[in-house]
Amino acid sequence: MPAPVSMENSLLQTMPKQKHRQPTEWQVLLECGAPSTNVDRLADLVQNSFNWPNLLRRAEDHGVVPLVAERLANLDPALIPLEVRARFRESRRAYTACNLQMTAELFHVLERFAETGIETLATKGPALSVRCYGDPGMRQYSDLDLVIREKDIRRATQAMLDLTYEPRVPLTAIDAKKIPGEYAFRKPGTHLLVEFHTERTFRYHPRPLHIEKLFERRAFVSIDGRDVPTLSLEDELALICVHGAKHFWERLMWIADVAALISRQAPDWDRAMATACEVGAERILRLGLRLASDLLGAELPTQVEASVRSDRAVSRLAAQIESRLASREPRSIGILQRAAFRVRMRGGLLAGAAYLLRLSLSPTEEDWTPGNEGNRPVFLDAISRPLRLARKHRRRSSS
Repeated sequence: MPAPVSMENSLLQTMPKQKHRQPTEWQVLLECGAPSTNVDRLADLVQNSFNWPNLLRRAEDHGVVPLVAERLANLDPALIPLEVRARFRESRRAYTACNLQMTAELFHVLERFAETGIETLATKGPALSVRCYGDPGMRQYSDLDLVIREKDIRRATQAMLDLTYEPRVPLTAIDAKKIPGEYAFRKPGTHLLVEFHTERTFRYHPRPLHIEKLFERRAFVSIDGRDVPTLSLEDELALICVHGAKHFWERLMWIADVAALISRQAPDWDRAMATACEVGAERILRLGLRLASDLLGAELPTQVEASVRSDRAVSRLAAQIESRLASREPRSIGILQRAAFRVRMRGGLLAGAAYLLRLSLSPTEEDWTPGNEGNRPVFLDAISRPLRLARKHRRRSSS
C-alpha cells in the first residue's frame, strides 16, 4: 500500500540529502543524463574502486550509452581504464554507424511518401535526438517512428512494399481493419525497422488523439541540412511522456529525453498543458516533468513546478519509480501494480478504471490467432487479452 502522504512528503524532501546512499554507478548515470553535467562531481564519482563493468551494463540497460560516452569524454583520461574507454569508443562507433544508416533511410522513406502524397510526421528517433541533444546519434533507438493517418495505412503499406520492406502485420489483418500496436515493416537482410502510428494505435493516450491537430501544429527539424516534418514541440513532449508512462518509466533514457527537450527548447507551457489536456494526459505529463526535475535537475517555470509538486499521486508514483530505478536489480512489475499505475495515471477512480478497462480489452497483434488474423472476430481477441496479460506478467514477476 502507498505510504501516508506526510511520510511520503518527508521522504521526498530528504531525497537530495540521501543521494550518496544510492549506488555510485547510478549516480554517474544521473549525472551523465542531466541537461547540465557537473564535470567535477562526475570525476569524484569515478575515483578509486569504481565498478566500471556495472556502469557499462546499466548504461546499456537504460539506453544512455551515447550520453555516458559523451560526458565521460570530458574527464581526464587517467580516470577511466583503457579497456573501458575502448568499450565506449566501440559502442559509440557502432551506434553512430547504425544511426547514420537509419537517418539515411528516414530520408528515403520520407521522399517515397512525398511522391505518393502521403503526409507523415517523424517522432522519436533521430528527430527527437536532434531536438534534445543537437545530434541524431546521441539517442539509442532501434527503429524509425512515423505518424500517419489511419485512412492512409493501406497506401503506406504498398509504398513500403515498393521499398522492399516486409510487413510484420499480415496484410489480411490490415485489410480486415484490425489495429495492431503499431504497423511495423522490416527490410530483409538488414536491421532496418520502420513503425507507423495512427490515431487508432495510440492506445495509451487516455482519450482519443485528434490526428488532424498534430498535422496542423507540425514543425520541422533540420537533420543533416534537410527539413524533416515532425510533431510540434508540445505534442512531442506529451507523446514521449505517454510513451514513458506506457513502459512505467523503466529506462533512464526516456526521462533524459524529457529533461533535455524542455531544457534545450523552452516549450509554450500553456500550449503544452492544453495539448496534454486534449488527450487526458495531464497527470502523465506532470509525472514526466517531476521525474526530469527530481532525477536530472531539469528546471521548470515556477507555476509549472507548483502544479507538478501539488499532485500527491504524482509524488507517490515518482518516489516509487525513482526508488525502483536506483535499485541494482529491479524486480519486474506485477500485474496488480501495473493496473494500479494505469488507474492513477488517468486521475480519478472512475476515469482511471475506464482507462484500465479500455487498455485491457484493446487487442493488439499479440492477441491475434496466428494464421487467422483476418478472420477471428475482434471481440474474441478482446476477451482473451486480459488472460494473456495476466499470464505474461505473472511469469515476469515470479522470475
